[in-house]
Amino acid sequence: MRTLSKAKEVAFLILFAALFSASSCSQTSPEEYNKLASEPALLHQTSKQLTTVIIRDIFKPPVASRIYAYANLAAYETMRLQSPDYPSLAGRIREFTPIPAPEAGKAYCYPLASIKAFIGVSENLTLSVEMWDAYEEDLDRKFKDMGIPEDVYTRSVALGDAVAKHVLDYAEKDNYKYTRGYRHVLTHTTGSWEPTPPNYAQACEPKWSAIRSFTLDSSTQFMPPPPAPYDLTPGSPFYKMVEEVYNYGKHPTPEQKEIAYFWDDNATVTNVMGHVSYLDKKMTPPGHWQAIVSTIARDQKLDMMQSLQAYTFSAIALHDAFIACWEEKYRSNRIRPVTVINQHLDGEWEPYLETPPFPEYVSGHSAISASAGKVLTYLLGDQVAFIDSTEYEFGHGVRSFTSIRDAYMETSMSRVYGGIHFLDGALEGTKQGEQVGEWVWAKLTGKPTKTKPKPKEDATKQIAVK
Repeated sequence: MRTLSKAKEVAFLILFAALFSASSCSQTSPEEYNKLASEPALLHQTSKQLTTVIIRDIFKPPVASRIYAYANLAAYETMRLQSPDYPSLAGRIREFTPIPAPEAGKAYCYPLASIKAFIGVSENLTLSVEMWDAYEEDLDRKFKDMGIPEDVYTRSVALGDAVAKHVLDYAEKDNYKYTRGYRHVLTHTTGSWEPTPPNYAQACEPKWSAIRSFTLDSSTQFMPPPPAPYDLTPGSPFYKMVEEVYNYGKHPTPEQKEIAYFWDDNATVTNVMGHVSYLDKKMTPPGHWQAIVSTIARDQKLDMMQSLQAYTFSAIALHDAFIACWEEKYRSNRIRPVTVINQHLDGEWEPYLETPPFPEYVSGHSAISASAGKVLTYLLGDQVAFIDSTEYEFGHGVRSFTSIRDAYMETSMSRVYGGIHFLDGALEGTKQGEQVGEWVWAKLTGKPTKTKPKPKEDATKQIAVK
């Protein structure tokens, strides 16, 4: 067999590699690699990775909403450079300025830059950096297999990094650092919130209403009416709600238990076994709604830009609804059902769900779900049926819905079935969330809302008590 000298062998390999590289580049046009990179599967996969990291890092729900909003904002603003018909949010959301412009006359792969911007923000706002390092290695291989030329690849990554820095600089000024370290001072007045079993944790994010919103004029813009006065006189409105929650806890139907557990979305669930306790980590409410976006986007075969708009607009709605809701929670500072029932009705009663550590009125899950749901309904229509298997991996089952509104209405009642909210907290939380969602939609799109808010007297008809 004929053999080559070592020098000739090396020269041959270099020549072969060069020819192969040139051949590969000539066979992959900008249209081809951009088409491959624009497939939304990698976006959905990356969004799921962020949720996985948030669960691992045990971020509280309001904090999680902040991370989702900034990460999606970076990706959206980058991707719209390829789809300029979609509005830039610079000038539409508070204090946000245009992102760095790409270099004129140079080729970019904007889907690559968009996902890199998403990751750049995500890895800076989360803790488990090693999870992003491993994820990016695999992602880089997938992009390079698309035949993106090296100079385009490098330029696109640099653009994504620049946008991520721009958004992170924007996030730096939202008062998040100012709100760290604050503790809620208990008032010990009748009917006021106090820590709840089983772990009697300190109140969560008592200064969250000081976070800069994306669209709201102020955290008090959509104040709900005052909660029902604390009154344990039999027959009073408050006492009737206490009895209602108590009875759900004592005699729940299988469907009520299924609904409550499906929408639990408690980031950390306490398990107590004798003298030992441990935590289970699960999905947050904003993570659940971002997953719903992924489900609907796949079902509806939305392209990458359409999917990013749904992710981003709903994430901003989630974020701003948390601010409005938390403003009310720490103003009304209302007691939780478990505290009232244990003190006055039944010392052994336990809610079906673990009570989260913050005041009751209004329901946070109700508010943020309605806000995101309202935006998604405007964006995608009011007859979008879907099957939600978001938390199947956590043992919460699968549920189907005839519309997005159907889902967020069920979310609201789940809090009452679960024994952690009174009915007015759920109903008024839903109304507040819808109002925030209407506002967010108008601000982000410049379009008037398509429907008028429902009259106040119809609130109790919005959710059927099953």
